[in-house]
Amino acid sequence: MMAIDKRTEAVYIHIPFCTNKCFYCDFNSYVLKDQPVMDYLHALDKEMELTVKANPPGIIKSIFVGGGTPTVLKPNEMAYFLQSVRRHFPEWTEDIEFSMEANPGTTDLEKLSVMREGGVNRISFGVQAFQNSLLTGIGRIHDTDDVYRSLDNARQAGFDNMSIDLMFGLPNQTLEMLAESVDKALALGLPHYSIYSLKVEENTLFHTMYQRNQLPLPDEEDELNMYLLLMERMKAAGYKQYEISNFAKPGFESRHNMTYWRNEDYYGLGAGAHGYVGRQRHVNIKGVNPYNEAANKGLPRLESFEVSREEAMEDFLMVGLRVLDGVSRTRFQQQFGVPMEQEFARPLDKMVGAGLLDSTEDGYKLSSKGILFGNDVFAEFIGSLSTN
Repeated sequence: MMAIDKRTEAVYIHIPFCTNKCFYCDFNSYVLKDQPVMDYLHALDKEMELTVKANPPGIIKSIFVGGGTPTVLKPNEMAYFLQSVRRHFPEWTEDIEFSMEANPGTTDLEKLSVMREGGVNRISFGVQAFQNSLLTGIGRIHDTDDVYRSLDNARQAGFDNMSIDLMFGLPNQTLEMLAESVDKALALGLPHYSIYSLKVEENTLFHTMYQRNQLPLPDEEDELNMYLLLMERMKAAGYKQYEISNFAKPGFESRHNMTYWRNEDYYGLGAGAHGYVGRQRHVNIKGVNPYNEAANKGLPRLESFEVSREEAMEDFLMVGLRVLDGVSRTRFQQQFGVPMEQEFARPLDKMVGAGLLDSTEDGYKLSSKGILFGNDVFAEFIGSLSTN
């Protein structure tokens, strides 16, 4: 039997403005200077209105505001934005996770207080490293003093659920530098950490430098040792690695990201945002002014398409295996009405045989070796149903 359709309970909202563009960033973001910020927030309000009219929400369990840098909004802009969210998504679970990304240096006490009063209860700070030389080298505008000041302000405003992002594999970064960053991050005693490897994406300054052989990256062995070090340090400090790049104290796993990894529905609002509702995936128009104009006439879609049942099944495996508890046979059967092994016997057997997947009581998960070669595992499921 197929699962009964239920209303969408997760919301992603994109604020595309930044103080500057980081050298590695390929996200849909624009330098703040001279941008029509209030026009954008009005257009976003309109998109929310049209979205909930077309697909009424359930009781919202998670909201995630990303960017860009949402915290470049001024306090009055932030207040207007959060009132819009509350108006169009009025019903929240008692324990809602309402996250907002923030850059150290863009959060003073006044703004953080507006965020807290508006319902935000979790902040994810983009710290990236604890060496100012590395921060300058990747185009960040904050320094380590800003990190400590921002965290102090957040605590003063009433936030206790905070996360920071770190990066490894950065230009000129050594294993010792990463060890120092992890130590300083752990000394903060936060409930959640995300630690990502640098990926050199097209249409970034780093990609141009890489093409010219001007990007002094650590070699593959050093990068692998960095990943092994951070996994070991986080585990020793009592954090569970619940996803390839994410570590948490019990109960503080990112609920919103789990929505993605479980291939569940979520609204995607704002310029360039992606959404997934009722097996319909959409991408919004990216430019700020084109988005504003489109949202005042209707839903501001760049493209919208139906995800086939086969593709949805493949996505279930690919994104679900990022979570270290793995994928559940029961959940798969509930979503698709067939056993997982009936559809994916060949790639599952191959990956178990290669020692990259372990069989569990209710499904499959990455082995300790598989964690290091996750992309190879995920690739096995791309298009696998069309070749069966």
